[in-house]
Amino acid sequence: MAARFLWASRVASHLRISGAQRGFSSVVLKDLKYAESHEWVKINGNKATFGITDHAQDHLGDVVYVELPDLGLSVSQDETFGAVESVKATSDINSPISGTVVEVNEVLTESPGLVNTSPHEEGWIIKVELSDACEAQKLMDSDKYSKFCQEDYAKH
Repeated sequence: MAARFLWASRVASHLRISGAQRGFSSVVLKDLKYAESHEWVKINGNKATFGITDHAQDHLGDVVYVELPDLGLSVSQDETFGAVESVKATSDINSPISGTVVEVNEVLTESPGLVNTSPHEEGWIIKVELSDACEAQKLMDSDKYSKFCQEDYAKH
């Protein structure tokens, strides 16, 4: 049993960016931008996909419900557009960048746990058509976000 745990720990360490000296470990993908409220955004031309970060889902615990916005809703940077409810708490989801909702991840209605198991892939929340791509400059890159999370972890 101990050997299996050790093997799993080694595999996990290769999959995660880790600040083991501080006890922080979270998946932070290089091609995403991050908001201080722990949402990620992937920009592709004039469209963007949003979700909550691995760090956020880890702190929330098992997600049991995701409140999705309506198609056509106009979202503004740093403003709330939905919520994630877990066994521990309910947390607002803020828009990392402004735009109009063009797609919502309806799969989350039946399988909200995808936010936990695949926060950057299958657990995405909405897709928007951007209204101001320059707002992305206010977001953190992966290195800054990792440092931000490590500092946050050290405070608690």
